[in-house]
Amino acid sequence: MKKLFLVGALALFGAMNAQTKFGVKGGYLMSNLKAESGNMSITSDAKSSFYVGGLVEHKLTDKFAIQGELLYADLGGKTTEEESEGGYYIKATEKDNIGTLLIPISAKYYVANAFSLSAGVNFGFVISAKAKYSLDHNLPSEYVEEIEDYLDAQDSDFKDNIKTLNLSPFVGAEYSLSNGLFFDARYNFGVTNMVKDPVGDEKAKVSFLQIGLGFKF
Repeated sequence: MKKLFLVGALALFGAMNAQTKFGVKGGYLMSNLKAESGNMSITSDAKSSFYVGGLVEHKLTDKFAIQGELLYADLGGKTTEEESEGGYYIKATEKDNIGTLLIPISAKYYVANAFSLSAGVNFGFVISAKAKYSLDHNLPSEYVEEIEDYLDAQDSDFKDNIKTLNLSPFVGAEYSLSNGLFFDARYNFGVTNMVKDPVGDEKAKVSFLQIGLGFKF
């Protein structure tokens, strides 16, 4: 009886193990911030950065699977303002860098053996948030040092002003090769108001696109 039990347990473990795969992934990330207050709405320019991390996928059937991931991503946005007068110009750029630990949980449907569609929710935990300012201009040299000092004073840490948790529903697709290599793309919709203590109807949301590759063991 004991032998039958052990054989059954090993068979069950083997079946579960065959349906569960671990992997690593990373790639290109493009994000932007949308801020709203009253009748005013500002959408930042897209910011290009990266994401990297690991995953575990468990197949429930030949067609359905669930997948969990742990990723690090550099989110944010970029805003540029430019003025010119009397032959001189000044162009100011603000880049918001929001270091985020992402935990995406998704349901996957395999349209074919190598191709799947997915949908889920991304749980984003903010671990750093800094604004960096830069300036491009053709102003006289005697003003350069003063301008640089001003910009250095503007650089700021705004982590305390935004919420730690950011939820992002997403949809995506994945194509896998027989050797374990896969390519995927995913779009994450910004739905959480990231402003910790909004004044009135003040809102700020971040959306982002991921395109990358990975390997499943």
